[in-house]
Amino acid sequence: MSEGKSGFQRFKEKITPSFLKPWVKIFQEEGFKALVKKKGWKVVFAVIIFYLIRDSILYILIPYLIARGFMQ
Repeated sequence: MSEGKSGFQRFKEKITPSFLKPWVKIFQEEGFKALVKKKGWKVVFAVIIFYLIRDSILYILIPYLIARGFMQ
């Protein structure tokens, strides 16, 4: 294996967007507080938006589509 990395680690590197890679590195090395200090409030905003979209899909859209399918 190249550089001693597992297949999952290589896969994770490939699917991580390039603009997030510095954020991930700071988070892994120094933690969330340091990430917010260095990158600012846009990190907090990005986390909130991510969870808002994810939860909207999981708890609103999917149940709606399932219920709509059962009702017809």
